[in-house]
Amino acid sequence: MTPTALPKTWFITGASRGFGLEIARQALARGDTVAATARRPADVTAALGAHPNLLVVPLDVTNEAQATEAVQAAIARFGRIDVLVNNAGFGLLGAIEESSAADVRAQFDTNVFGLLHVTRAALPFLREQGSGHVVNLSSVAGYQSFPGFGVYSATKFAVEGLTEALAAELAPLGVFATVVEPGFFRTDFLDDRSLANTASRIGAYAATVGASRELAAGVNHRQAGDPVKLATQVLALADLPAPPLRLPLGSDTVQYVRAKNAFVEAEFAKWNAVAASTDHDDVAASR
Repeated sequence: MTPTALPKTWFITGASRGFGLEIARQALARGDTVAATARRPADVTAALGAHPNLLVVPLDVTNEAQATEAVQAAIARFGRIDVLVNNAGFGLLGAIEESSAADVRAQFDTNVFGLLHVTRAALPFLREQGSGHVVNLSSVAGYQSFPGFGVYSATKFAVEGLTEALAAELAPLGVFATVVEPGFFRTDFLDDRSLANTASRIGAYAATVGASRELAAGVNHRQAGDPVKLATQVLALADLPAPPLRLPLGSDTVQYVRAKNAFVEAEFAKWNAVAASTDHDDVAASR
């Protein structure tokens, strides 16, 4: 498909750093307009400076009323939203058993319910336009779960499921939805500001979750993925006339997706007869 690079208006959550900031920076550089949101809007202004095409809006995505106000502010300033980028989120490192109810709730409040707050606020405008694109930042952990990242993965699995249904619901209305699945990219995601750790540590999980903690500490700021290149691909994604439902980014994501698919196919082949055996007898006889 040939991209169309018409000027667009972006609404980006979590735009003070990482992927959100780089997407905003590149969108402005090519002449698009951007509503950039963050819990600390001064951080966005400090990073991007003053720009006639930039609106900086305070937004804690866990606050539904504030999400509605932020979207309305963008509409009031620019008249439309062409691309909604749900980027705000954080990680949690710890075993399932180590994760407290408060840990889990905080993850879902931001990564899932926050995404829903912003999406519901924006969709009426996209539907009225009859155009637009919802881009939800997931993770390789939204496709393949890993020890120590179970709760985080659960939120990203939720984002994958929501986006899949959303894409089908919006397709007849002229609006697209895509879930982006980055692997390990050289952002601040593994820093304390973006990756929370459970207070509880259980020795029995040293070989699994402990290994994940060591990996995260060792790879921080040495990840293979380049966030500048990821942002470039997100801008290209927004220009496509027929964008994909899923966009895996990063060589590590490609490897994990292929391995997961191979595992699922192998397990399915082994248990296919058992799966089919649970139909009612009248259904089985008709096959």
